[in-house]
Amino acid sequence: MFDRETGSNRTCDGISRRNLLRVGSLSALGMSLPGLLRAESAAKVGSNEMSCILVWLQGGLSHIDSFDPKPDAPSEIRGEFGVIDTNVPGIRLTEHLPKLAQHQDKYSILRSLNPRNGSHGVADAYMMSGHPFTPALTYPSYGAVVAKEKGDRASMPPYVQIGTNVDLRFGGGVAGFLGEQYNPFVLPGDASSPNFTVRDVTLPSSIDRSRFDRRRKVLDAVDTWQAKMESSPGVIEATDVFYQKAFSLITAPRAKKAFDIASEDPRVRDRYGRNSLGQGCLLARRLVEAGVRFVSVTDGGWDTHQNNFTSLANRGLPRLDAAVSGLLQDLTDRGQLESTLVIVMSDFGRTPKVNPSAGRDHWATASVALLAGAGLKQGITVGQTNALAEQPTEAPYVTEDLAATLYDRLGIPLNTTHHTPDGRPVQIVYDGRVIRELL
Repeated sequence: MFDRETGSNRTCDGISRRNLLRVGSLSALGMSLPGLLRAESAAKVGSNEMSCILVWLQGGLSHIDSFDPKPDAPSEIRGEFGVIDTNVPGIRLTEHLPKLAQHQDKYSILRSLNPRNGSHGVADAYMMSGHPFTPALTYPSYGAVVAKEKGDRASMPPYVQIGTNVDLRFGGGVAGFLGEQYNPFVLPGDASSPNFTVRDVTLPSSIDRSRFDRRRKVLDAVDTWQAKMESSPGVIEATDVFYQKAFSLITAPRAKKAFDIASEDPRVRDRYGRNSLGQGCLLARRLVEAGVRFVSVTDGGWDTHQNNFTSLANRGLPRLDAAVSGLLQDLTDRGQLESTLVIVMSDFGRTPKVNPSAGRDHWATASVALLAGAGLKQGITVGQTNALAEQPTEAPYVTEDLAATLYDRLGIPLNTTHHTPDGRPVQIVYDGRVIRELL
């Protein structure tokens, strides 16, 4: 079992957040995987073998300074950036996304997304689950639903979160009422760091294989005794199959290979960008290739109340440009894009009018999302906002519609229903419609 708690990442609300992976199971080995792997053994595995990579830009991406530019708007709306053509006639992006402009034929842009929220924390809970926040119930995130419905594949965790840029105050990214066993396996490190390792997959340097095996035998003995003491004869087997899977993962060649990003071709790593976002997207590709069903790549620094244009031009947009274009090209080259849904989204949009601090504030009625792969149409834009990028005026869609599209592509029926601990039935998405323009 594990929990995650707030830490160091900051947005404008001043709340400090850093998600920690805490040991709760197999304490002798410092492992957190058994809690994750204790999913129901009878979890339904559908015939649809789609995977999903969700790139979460925490803080609020400025839609007008990225994928929905308004070059003809007044300067206080238009901002400091120019626009460039893409390789699809008629679609233009901000000038700071030149690589994505040359890969426009591999993805589509939802320009008419109304996020219907403008608050950190609430955004993470809503946008990553498809359910508006309510203090009465924590809804499961997309990855948790996928983990429950599809189960693990090839002995890999079904749901992995890369990075800790998710606001947990209202349950962003977690399993909610489904239970901790469907929480993500969190990788809190920076995949671009030279000494990046994945806890629970690599043995600590102080523990060799023989010592590992001895500790395993001791734990097995303790678990067997506890099962006998706490259960009727024959109800619980002495050996917990999910602990066995955790032990297997820590030494499984497939898992070790998937997490070993240092073994990747340096030229491929360079293409993604040698930073946490770029290498996080590369690691996500390696994980879905190895069998992980749902990977969230989280990135912070998008809350640009001040110096919006400097921050985006020098850091945010170049990182995003390299990471996502590298991911799309890599998935295409490997023949994986058709079996992988890629979604890029953020908390909400930002104010069309630039504020006195050369920044943009929260905007609750207009945002953008990128969608690629999984059989979706590519190289198109869906919908549009008005001349000042204030609200959708054509083909308006909301968060529930994104959720419906995601589940549809992953082969999970939209009427799938789960039950809360007190027996209340909850459908995975209410009032959501699949974005038909993409099909």
